[in-house]
Amino acid sequence: MNPSFSKLPISFSIDKLQKELAKCETDLWTPHFNTNRYEGNWTSVSLRSQSGLVNDITSFANKAYINTDLLDRCPYFKKIMDWFQCEKEAVRLLRLGPQSEIKEHVDNDTSYEDGFFRIHIPIITNAEVFFYVDKKQVPMQMGECWYANFQLPHSIENKSAEPRIHLTLDCIRNGWSDTLFTEMGFDIQYSNEKAQYSDEVKQQIIAELSRNPSEVNAKIIADLLAE
Repeated sequence: MNPSFSKLPISFSIDKLQKELAKCETDLWTPHFNTNRYEGNWTSVSLRSQSGLVNDITSFANKAYINTDLLDRCPYFKKIMDWFQCEKEAVRLLRLGPQSEIKEHVDNDTSYEDGFFRIHIPIITNAEVFFYVDKKQVPMQMGECWYANFQLPHSIENKSAEPRIHLTLDCIRNGWSDTLFTEMGFDIQYSNEKAQYSDEVKQQIIAELSRNPSEVNAKIIADLLAE
């Protein structure tokens, strides 16, 4: 099985990230739509969204996305986007407020094996922010660039007195990213079809699929229950 998370061999200027963030502080930060997933304050603003609006913070796979006006004012964020030589879907700034928590959950079809990878770049964080994937703490530092398999259970606790803010990019796997992930030690031939989920992970996946009833999701649930 491939790593549940991994640091990419690239980092970005903390000073430039934070200066660019300051340009976004006057824009509308929208509360996250999954209100049952968190306690406290979890908000976002979009640099790339389905509608092109900064307050459209939804992130659904296989949809068309366009840049927002805010991205035009943020050339360094655009430079970071362009470093990833692949198609991008949602690109957002995610702010988890002081003394706030994102509860453990899973996000479907968000692993590299699914043809998708979500990148986190911390802009503001500290030692009292705890980011867990698959029960393991991810030691993210400001300016670093991280991939994580968010199809696994993950959660975040901000126990500090300041917000934690990340730049996140939803990317589509291609030949360029296969080369990058191979260099990071991934087996790009590995398939999630080989994965054997624990009962806990299986129940979380079923719960997420049940929130969006469809014929496809019903079949996946049936297959999981039959294992």
